[in-house]
Amino acid sequence: MSWLKKKLILTRSQRSTYLRLISYLKPYLGRLFAAIACMSISSLLAVLPPWLLKNIVDDVLIQKNLFLLHFLALGIVLIYLCKAVFSYGQTYLMGWVGQRVIMDIRVQLYDHMQKMSLRYLYKSRIGDLISRITNDVMTLQNLVTNVVIDLVVQSVTFVAVIIFLLALNWRLALLTFVVLPLTGYVLNAASKKLRIVGYEIQEELGRVVAIAQEALSAIRIVRSFATEDEELDKFKNQNVSNFRALMHGMQIHAVLEGAVEVILIGALALILWIGGREVVRGRSTPGELIAFIGYLGLLVQPVRVLSKVVSGLQRGLAAADRIFEVLNISTEVRPPRYPIVLEDVKGMIDFEDIYFAYEDELWILRGINLHIEPGEKVAIVGRTGAGKSTLVDLIPRFYDPNRGSIKIDGYDVRQLDLKALRKHIGIVPQDPVLLKGSIAYNIGYGCPWATHEDIVRAAWQAGILDFIKSLPDGFDTEIGERGVTLSGGQRQRIAIARAIVRNPRILIMDEATSSLDAAMEQHIQESMQRAMEGRTSLVIAHRLSTVRNADRIIVLEGGKIVEEGDHDALLKQNGVYAELYSLQMGERSSSAGHG
Repeated sequence: MSWLKKKLILTRSQRSTYLRLISYLKPYLGRLFAAIACMSISSLLAVLPPWLLKNIVDDVLIQKNLFLLHFLALGIVLIYLCKAVFSYGQTYLMGWVGQRVIMDIRVQLYDHMQKMSLRYLYKSRIGDLISRITNDVMTLQNLVTNVVIDLVVQSVTFVAVIIFLLALNWRLALLTFVVLPLTGYVLNAASKKLRIVGYEIQEELGRVVAIAQEALSAIRIVRSFATEDEELDKFKNQNVSNFRALMHGMQIHAVLEGAVEVILIGALALILWIGGREVVRGRSTPGELIAFIGYLGLLVQPVRVLSKVVSGLQRGLAAADRIFEVLNISTEVRPPRYPIVLEDVKGMIDFEDIYFAYEDELWILRGINLHIEPGEKVAIVGRTGAGKSTLVDLIPRFYDPNRGSIKIDGYDVRQLDLKALRKHIGIVPQDPVLLKGSIAYNIGYGCPWATHEDIVRAAWQAGILDFIKSLPDGFDTEIGERGVTLSGGQRQRIAIARAIVRNPRILIMDEATSSLDAAMEQHIQESMQRAMEGRTSLVIAHRLSTVRNADRIIVLEGGKIVEEGDHDALLKQNGVYAELYSLQMGERSSSAGHG
């Protein structure tokens, strides 16, 4: 009973994958049906020559009919000329449909990945996700184009050959049909195994890409710790696992192809022996036997190709399963059904009874209630893991709270248009990631409406304008991927310029100076002060010396607000803030003394 249940579940899973793939074909049904028509006509034309061969043997070679010889010779040429035309049609049309479907799936997959929950993305290996866009989609591309063509062409050929076999000699045809169920059994048994192996191959290949991507993206760390050999060993071992999975699949495919061939050749020999006896006894003509054997030869090709189709089909479906596995992951932050677009944002922010957990009941934030006035500068401090970054990530809806609500100008952010909301928010992250391109491109990133004057003004406010002007190409200077050709302070200032070029009403600075030395920190602080002018600003700071000028300081401890006030007031409370401040000042004094 359990075996039957497992089999039914597998069947439903396969049916779901088939139907989902077919849904992508709906916009292109016209070209698809035209391609199938070309395939069918081409296949039917391909099975006519053996029938003509029967007439050549019986009517031309035996009865010496030269006129019929001329007619049949010309007919063969015309048949293959027409076949070439329809073969071109099937290849072009099916290729067009296949490429469009694959493009649609790839674009949908990439779009979905951009909208997926940050919780999922941070837990995933980016290399594996990239592998699904590249390797899995390429495997699926082979399914939608080549495999489908082979499936249709060979199926039509198979049916047509069976009809001709019955017309030529129904007794020999029935003998042939005894062999076909055995071949079908072999194909069915192999297809189940190939589906599992195909999924395993795609998984192993995804791990290969993930390992390479992780090592290359962290190449400075790898070289710093001299772990090139360890990373190479990991890559080699994963390649070995991928190789074993591939060889396993090849073994099954080779056994399948060989078994089918042996079965068919055995059947051919038996039919040749029986058919030859019927010709000798006068029950059949030589032309009929030759045509029959010719059709058996044509029958071998569809069955052999269909065995390859089974392999390609199962690998393609395994790739489809991996793609749909990602598409099935819901986007945690869902846009509202009827979004509200805020045109004039004042910058008032309210956190109302906020609870948040990355995992069930492991609360990062507990009952946060906080009101921020428009234009107010608020610093958020606390020990590592207190929930500072998580709290500000709720404002642009990188996550939604488990309980409670965040409101901007009185509107719940879950009711607001997501893109419009984020255009009013500027973010300067702790690690300012820049993109490959010019400095102007990076500052104006996400602001196609920004003019050159806007970009220059933002650079001045961020304190990076003089440096940019000193470069030979100025704002057109190309920077490396992730901004590796710039210093940490330069990247941070460009990140500040990028955040303020859109003139946001809300500015979030997430530990923007934590990785800089004291001298550079002072310069960045000046840039930050200019950037915060007239804006609601939230500053997450590890170094408490950077938040003295904040209008208000919020102290988080264990996901709760435990203290609130300005710098002097919090020192007088002699609580968590005073303790953290004295510890940092002590560390600085100790460091200065050793210096």
